[in-house]
Amino acid sequence: MDSTGSAAREAARPATTGRRGAVVAALMLSMALAALDATIVSTAVPQIVGDLGGFSVFSWLFSGYLLAVTVTLPVYGKLSDTFGRKPVLIAGSVVFLLGSALCALAWNMGALIAFRVVQGLGGGALQGTVQTLAADLYPLKDRPRIQSKLSTVWAVSAVAGPGLGGVLAAYADWRWIFLINLPIGAVALWLIVRHLHEPQREATTHARVDWAGALAVFACGGVLLTALVQGGVAWPWLSAPSLGLFGAGLALVAVVVLVEQRAAEPIIPGWVWRRRTIASVNLALGALGLLMVAPSVFLPTYAQSVLGLAPVAAGFVLSVWTLSWPVSAALSQHVYRRIGFRDTAMLGIGTAALLLFAFPFLPYPGQAWQPTLLMLLLGAALGLFQLPLIVGVQSTVGWAERGTTTASVLFCRQTGQTIGAAVFGAVANGVLAARLGGAGDLDSVTRALDAGTAPEATRRAIADAVHAVYLGAACAAALAFLVLLFLAPRKFPVLKD
Repeated sequence: MDSTGSAAREAARPATTGRRGAVVAALMLSMALAALDATIVSTAVPQIVGDLGGFSVFSWLFSGYLLAVTVTLPVYGKLSDTFGRKPVLIAGSVVFLLGSALCALAWNMGALIAFRVVQGLGGGALQGTVQTLAADLYPLKDRPRIQSKLSTVWAVSAVAGPGLGGVLAAYADWRWIFLINLPIGAVALWLIVRHLHEPQREATTHARVDWAGALAVFACGGVLLTALVQGGVAWPWLSAPSLGLFGAGLALVAVVVLVEQRAAEPIIPGWVWRRRTIASVNLALGALGLLMVAPSVFLPTYAQSVLGLAPVAAGFVLSVWTLSWPVSAALSQHVYRRIGFRDTAMLGIGTAALLLFAFPFLPYPGQAWQPTLLMLLLGAALGLFQLPLIVGVQSTVGWAERGTTTASVLFCRQTGQTIGAAVFGAVANGVLAARLGGAGDLDSVTRALDAGTAPEATRRAIADAVHAVYLGAACAAALAFLVLLFLAPRKFPVLKD
């Protein structure tokens, strides 16, 4: 490799050797904000609805935020490769904090939903750019350390979000859920402005932003993800609104392809899918997003309705995987340095598939330690799967492509979660309807159980529904295993630091 290329890559690494600790602290705070705001609103819904009304549309408090985060990830990834990480992270932080302040001032449910979307527009920059900067700051041998820290922050924040939201809503006011972001975000923003210094890069070409492509990607992603989120909830899957949204989404896919083919600097460049390593990691982590829905969405219902646990105890059954996941991720470097990124990830996802497949064979009603042990082992398996793929794929590209690559990986994982919520929700409701001999959905049935009006047969039906979801998650894990086996190269083409 020529000396010019080596010098360019070295110049592209942020000059933060003496200040890296402050920058890492800022990244961890930013990651905590993005993770908290995905879940913190959930337990405060009764207080919010009681104050603002709008019960029929409150689900958009979550959907609007997640949709905005997901569809903006590719855009921010490309912008960070074009203009640098620092300006994108600063702009995203400002938008996120502006959205938080507006949410605290919301006067009705419509305004709150709109301001949650503004929050999500900034949250997309936080998620993607933080992960990209983590790879910029550390050489390959040290990246597991920072990635495991970020994984720990994400997991703890995501699990703690509902509890923190409930405490703030009960003992203060639900508006503090958003106001608390302002001082934390301000500290993170100050640390970034003060301590992150990216060197000047040669302006060899005029930076051209593919705004048409960005708009097309945003519209396409928004329409398709809305169809997935609302299908089977706000309207039946085969209704006119659902079919209309899917049809419009497919038409917009064609528009995106045409626009991106003609763009000089496309938001989603073709090489993201032409390179085997990146394409296979995208597909594998999309499957990870899919399978994560089973425990994160359905396990608390199972723990309360079938095992008879209180909400706090049910949350603990789920949260144990946040203990083993980052520990396994941090230790994964000792495995992939011996057998490689692909084989380490295959070991992790293969183990996860077996654990997910074992869940339906737990005794009924069973004891709490049984699913808790499975979740502890599942977290360890997924830590061994996800981190080697992220570190590996980031190490196959240079600075100028790392933002786009990282964003594509996160976009696929987020999209997988959205698809998983729609598909597994339909599976669970279908099993319930078959077992109970009529129409019904998981939410209404579990509410009946909480009210003490449902018979034992209903508990068994819920257990069967969750078992079916876990079998589907096991299939998603098996799919990820096959993708890595047949599509991913055995040795990732890692670039030298």
